[in-house]
Amino acid sequence: MRIAVPALGPAWLIELRVGLAAIFLAAVALWQRRALRLRHHWRHYLILGGFNTGLPFLLFAFAAQTLSASLLSILNATAPLWGTVIGAVVLRARLDGKAMLGLAMGLAGVALLTGFDESTLRAGAGPAIAAALGAACCYAIASIYAKSVEQVEPFANAHGSMWAATLLVAPLLLFAPPVATIPDAGITAAVAALGIVCSGIAYLLYFRLVNDLGPAPALTVTFLIPLFGVLWGHLFLGEAVGWHTLAGTVIVLTGTALVTGFSPAVLLRK
Repeated sequence: MRIAVPALGPAWLIELRVGLAAIFLAAVALWQRRALRLRHHWRHYLILGGFNTGLPFLLFAFAAQTLSASLLSILNATAPLWGTVIGAVVLRARLDGKAMLGLAMGLAGVALLTGFDESTLRAGAGPAIAAALGAACCYAIASIYAKSVEQVEPFANAHGSMWAATLLVAPLLLFAPPVATIPDAGITAAVAALGIVCSGIAYLLYFRLVNDLGPAPALTVTFLIPLFGVLWGHLFLGEAVGWHTLAGTVIVLTGTALVTGFSPAVLLRK
């Protein structure tokens, strides 16, 4: 997103991303003869495609115009923190001391990152940070929603939600500035990677993990996102990895582990 969004803008980039993912998954569905059962699940796909795909992708793309990839990936990891807060409000559940400490650490980690990261000094950094946190909140809403509805086959969740996101994002193209120049090979490769690898294939793997292992082990992707986000940002974009990046990452992920009750022992048992 950091490579492609300056040339394409958020709306065009995300429409291409989810559209490519939808076409890729449609080809897989045709090959494996899998049906979406739209008559039964179209509302489910629209909600999942909106809150788990279209809206968070757009918000992250908007934020990527300003913030570093490292900061974006760490803010992404706050999704379980949002999930705990929203779940407590919706279910009227009382948070224990460990969860409260985890939330406090999450807030402290975000404050540390946004206070020292150079990208937060750019114009528009405030709305960009809010957008990235809003995207993480969308993932939390989608997770809570998914727990409350009838189980749908993992492949159908991935396939149906991508077509729904493509449909939901498309009207925004009417208001988006046209792409000024033909994208070069680097931007084209970034869009293809986002659509096919980071959306189509990744969502197949993610929904399969949730279905086979349950939400707790699948949550480990949250802990890997900052690791790879910081690494790719440094290797491909030359982003500096300062003490605040490492400290903020550790604090946010520790807070997330406390809130969710995650332990590596969960994986060993699986």
